[in-house]
Amino acid sequence: MSLLFLVGTVSCTLFLAVNGLYSASDDVIELTPTNFNKEVIQSESLWLVEFYAPWCGHCQRLTPEWKKAATALKGVVKVGAVDADKHQSLGGQYGVRGFPTIKIFGANKNKAEDYQGGRTSDAIVDAALSALRSLVKERLSGRSGGYSSGKQSRGSGGGDKKDVIELTDDSFDKNVINSDDVWMVEFYAPWCGHCKNLEPEWAAAATEVKEQTKGKVKLAAVDATVNQVLASRYGIRGFPTIKIFQKGEDPVDYDGGRTRSDIVSRALDLFSDNAPPPELLEIISEDVLKSTCDAHQLCIISVLPHILDTGASGRNSYLDVMLKMAEKYKKKMWGWLWTEAGAQPDLESSLGIGGFGYPAMAAVNARKMKFALLKGSFSEQGINEFLRELSVGRGSTAPVGGGAFPKIHSVEPWDGKDGELPVEDDIDLSDVDLDDFGKDEL
Repeated sequence: MSLLFLVGTVSCTLFLAVNGLYSASDDVIELTPTNFNKEVIQSESLWLVEFYAPWCGHCQRLTPEWKKAATALKGVVKVGAVDADKHQSLGGQYGVRGFPTIKIFGANKNKAEDYQGGRTSDAIVDAALSALRSLVKERLSGRSGGYSSGKQSRGSGGGDKKDVIELTDDSFDKNVINSDDVWMVEFYAPWCGHCKNLEPEWAAAATEVKEQTKGKVKLAAVDATVNQVLASRYGIRGFPTIKIFQKGEDPVDYDGGRTRSDIVSRALDLFSDNAPPPELLEIISEDVLKSTCDAHQLCIISVLPHILDTGASGRNSYLDVMLKMAEKYKKKMWGWLWTEAGAQPDLESSLGIGGFGYPAMAAVNARKMKFALLKGSFSEQGINEFLRELSVGRGSTAPVGGGAFPKIHSVEPWDGKDGELPVEDDIDLSDVDLDDFGKDEL
């Protein structure tokens, strides 16, 4: 083999490493901002999409497995890849914060799911086929799970926009002006191209915002060509125009991005600005645990030292840390719970806490019955780092022991006081002759 050939081979390898991990000869479809909407969003196929960076070691190790999976799934499930280092806007649109990030685009392309499985071709194929079965069952039951492609007029595909509230000159004041909720209202024209492009993003954002804010932030739409009283009142001159309405305040223009994630982010900011901090509840019964964890994407559970080990002041200092973190992350809409060491031993065991190392903290996803444990210090900095990693999809998880929450004991709530040792019974020694005690042993 000649030196020239070796040099050429190394140069080619370096070129590929710098410019991408996939080529046209692979079964992996390269996606860019130019073709993503047409290939993925407007497609009826199921897609698995990897967001990668060419310099990322984990991405490089995933590449051969991703290619094998793409070949195995060819003609069944589409497998794509986005160089998110090069196309940062596309990665940002889907909240990509680390590499590789894999997302599944199923029935509702505007609500991609994070892939949390293994990084082997077998695991990837299994996940794809599982998602495909779910898609087929939805179609069989008559639920398209779809959305408007943005090419249709607002008069068609109404089921796709079920959470966008249509407002008129007659209904606007009653619904918006007198409401305690926050309203984001799009003023549009049916013939407007930018409005049609916004439509699927607005519809998807409306559903997500409704779920995450429990309906406290609402997304609405006004046909400004028909409802000209409203258009005139609010000085609408171009389309689409989005305005934010809050009770007792003048409306303000929304000037953020036009993607689902941009709209949702602004809506959650509006919600958190007005929302009280989450409640921090003691686990005194099974109902407290299940109602909290079932109602939230994650529930943060702390197991604090026994009251005899810390006293009231020590316990309150731990609770203060939790309250500060609950306030900091309140827009995440997580549930916050605590219990005393030893009060719920089965729960501790199912979360791998196991009777030592207090205080401890676990973040539990009750839908998937998976949890992650705080490895760092039980401090504002340590917990913040733990929750920040979770919020961007990082951190290792494990299944909850037994696959479900264990038996929860009903206990009395903490009374806020220092603990007291149990009172021992007094022993009356008045009738004992201590001088004779032990003579038999002498």
